[in-house]
Amino acid sequence: MVPFDEQLRRLVTEACGHKPGSPQRQKLLTQIIRLTASRLWRETTPYYQDALQQTWLYFCRNVCEGLTGQIYDPNYGSVITWLNAYLRRRLQDFYLNQNREQATTVPQRIRQSTSSGISEAIDPIDNLPASPQAPPILEDLEMWAQTDSNGELRGIYIKGRPDVNCQVLILKRLPPEVSWRELSEEFGLSIPTLSSFYQRQCLPRLRKFAELEGLL
Repeated sequence: MVPFDEQLRRLVTEACGHKPGSPQRQKLLTQIIRLTASRLWRETTPYYQDALQQTWLYFCRNVCEGLTGQIYDPNYGSVITWLNAYLRRRLQDFYLNQNREQATTVPQRIRQSTSSGISEAIDPIDNLPASPQAPPILEDLEMWAQTDSNGELRGIYIKGRPDVNCQVLILKRLPPEVSWRELSEEFGLSIPTLSSFYQRQCLPRLRKFAELEGLL
């Protein structure tokens, strides 16, 4: 019986032998995602699903070409080790960003209203360049959300705010995502209100679509 890590390594080699965006590569990448999903680091933090979604997109962009990061090198460890390292970094980023947003949202507004000479602090994560070529998984998710064929996403919104619905938030949170701080300022709603609604109402529908389509 072929060891699990060796099986994954062979699938990666086979996937990377096909052209980017081709059905053959997409099928193999989806197979790898299914095999690895249950073995990744898990925790119950509210931003875990966001971090996991970013991890899968990072995987699709960098396992073969290294479009947005360091290309996967099997000599440095298994696919699981590589993905877990990235996932934990994203979880740490979410944790730090959440604490920073909660600590600085009010002070920043006060500074801006009292002195126009003080510029807003810039989050380097917000300035990361977009991938030159979106992976097929991201394209499928974006097309699904934009189309919203049955109107379900538009019909689920924060009470009294039909403009802040699941369609809008899902599209804004797909990489390169708009930060919760920016969304809070755009819609005039608190970060916890937006994030909680997204976690409870939008992410489950996003995941359901991805699973039905075999993307996760």
